[in-house]
Amino acid sequence: MIVYDLSCSEGHRFEGWFGSSSDYDSQRERGLLTCPECGCGEVGKAPMAPAVSAKGNRTEAPRQAEPSGDGTKPMIRGELPAEVKQALETLAKAQAKALEKSTWVGDKFADKARSMHYGETDEAPIHGKATKDEAEEMVAEGITVAPLLFPVAPPDELN
Repeated sequence: MIVYDLSCSEGHRFEGWFGSSSDYDSQRERGLLTCPECGCGEVGKAPMAPAVSAKGNRTEAPRQAEPSGDGTKPMIRGELPAEVKQALETLAKAQAKALEKSTWVGDKFADKARSMHYGETDEAPIHGKATKDEAEEMVAEGITVAPLLFPVAPPDELN
């Protein structure tokens, strides 16, 4: 997988995950890339900061987090910054809105996505569960899939 920082002609920045750089080129040529914020189809790669590793003769001691009572290590201490909270709320709302018109297919996600991709059934928005291997296989087959940013409870498990 390759991750690109993308931006639309309106100035919105977002990430795009692709199986390869040629997948990005192919999707862009076919007009499949759109801004998730405004829907603009004029999308291109945004400038990215290069990943620069530390000099070979310098080592940094690994940071040790204190384990919590359940044996896991905390990822953050204290409260999230207001900007981060707002960004997470906005993303959660966007995901919820996108899922309103999507059908939950559970563990049959890979089979249903393939069926639509190969024209065996009509295309429709779906969401469900797929293993890492299933997701990688679908991407290799050219099937457009994306992970959900926030967990989704199956409809039969909702209150």
